[in-house]
Amino acid sequence: MVRIGVDLGGTKIEAAALSAGGDIVLRRRIPAPPGYLKKIEAIAALVRRVESELGVSGRPVGVGHPGSHNPRTGLMRNANSTDLNGRPLSADLEAAIGREVRCANDANCFALSEAADGAGAGARSVFGVIIGTGVGGGLVIGGELVGGQDGNAGEWGHMGLPWPGAEEIPGPRCKCGKRGCVEAWCSGPGLAADHQRRTGDALTAVELAKRRQDGDRAATASLDRHAGRLARALANVVNVLDPDIIVLGGGLSNLPGLADRLQAGIADWAFTDEPTTQVRLNRHGDSSGVRGAAWLWPAQDAAP
Repeated sequence: MVRIGVDLGGTKIEAAALSAGGDIVLRRRIPAPPGYLKKIEAIAALVRRVESELGVSGRPVGVGHPGSHNPRTGLMRNANSTDLNGRPLSADLEAAIGREVRCANDANCFALSEAADGAGAGARSVFGVIIGTGVGGGLVIGGELVGGQDGNAGEWGHMGLPWPGAEEIPGPRCKCGKRGCVEAWCSGPGLAADHQRRTGDALTAVELAKRRQDGDRAATASLDRHAGRLARALANVVNVLDPDIIVLGGGLSNLPGLADRLQAGIADWAFTDEPTTQVRLNRHGDSSGVRGAAWLWPAQDAAP
């Protein structure tokens, strides 16, 4: 009962075959070619390659991608890989591969993977958080991915930073065109920009973490502001959804001690006397996207 997951990234396309028990039995990765149609062709060829190497055919295929499908038009929107926007990705993949293909935002795939057998396994409700080049999220309740009426659930990165201080108003310009979005403050580029505005130094998150370890006060202050803003934003998620578990993913999730800092910080802002939502680091790391894409097919749907 093999399922195939595909993770369509900005620079690479990865495919993995997942066993019924969730083990990756085969994994292949190729560079993402430029151009929309070449990406479609590359995904179809990669699926055929994986099936050929396994000696199977016609297996269920799930694809994780940036952005989301408009459920009314079937066209892509809000993808940072801009050649996808305005295109019928799902329909074109089905035509190229020759069967039904289930597609979902890459943050949703991350959440589904971690809820299925990762850091959120066994929990009733899991909110998966991506903190990296952008800020995104996905919600899984009772093992089911919640897409929402508009297929856009989980986009907490594009709410305004809650409880802003005077120095945070109106906030930096976000790529969505608005000001003060959580993504503009808390993504990797947002963290770097905040530090540069304060100090004049252009440093990445990794460099800031290293400087913090070396006792640099400015780097420590920037990382403290970043964690505080994330805690405020996630407290709003807790107020609305009250999930059992928040699972952190993306490059910034690896900042030392971030999960513990957010656990404590959320308690300062959530509207409860005793917050019980647990903040955990992901279990499957970079594999969560491709694994979650395969999990878009539940076992009963993936049976031969």
